[in-house]
Amino acid sequence: MAGFMSYFGRRDTKQSARDAIIKLREQLQMIEKKEEHLQKKADQEYKIARANAVSNKPLATAALKRKRANETQLEQLRGQQMQLEMQVNTLESANLNAETMSAMKKAADVLQDIHRGMSVAKVDETMAQITEQREVANEITELISNPMGVDMAGDAELEAELSALEDEVLTDRLMGADHVPVHMPEGARVEKKPAMVTEDDEEAALRQLQAEMAM
Repeated sequence: MAGFMSYFGRRDTKQSARDAIIKLREQLQMIEKKEEHLQKKADQEYKIARANAVSNKPLATAALKRKRANETQLEQLRGQQMQLEMQVNTLESANLNAETMSAMKKAADVLQDIHRGMSVAKVDETMAQITEQREVANEITELISNPMGVDMAGDAELEAELSALEDEVLTDRLMGADHVPVHMPEGARVEKKPAMVTEDDEEAALRQLQAEMAM
């Protein structure tokens, strides 16, 4: 109930401020119109005084007095106008401050409603639960991806197998290097080496010698 009355109290205050500003601006418009009228009268009296300054001095003097009276009223109206403008500015600034504070208060209430029931400890607990469930999901995925009975090799075994494959490939390449033709630049001289006699050639020569002796 107190909050309800406070809300309507604030609304009435804001409305009162708006009404006061409207009233002050209306008063300023009336003063501006009156100032315009007095200025015209002062200008007219000045023209009369100027026209009769030589031919009719009493009339010129009376015109100057009326001009001075109009100017005095103008000064008074300008003073009132300044006071009214200051009040308008003050009310508008106060009303703006009130609107700003009201908006900030509403935002604070919304934030309080959003964070209601939340705390740092509860957030930490929730994050821990999320991490735990993520780990459970990863374990389930691993179990599903690795059927029962299939022995998945460990990292050490995979590295050993890969190393053996590398050695095998390098050995094959080295063994096949003797059969790879070597590119020689043009003009290079290649020295011919005497052919080595293999064991098959030696056996053939020995059989031929035995045949000759038998003859």
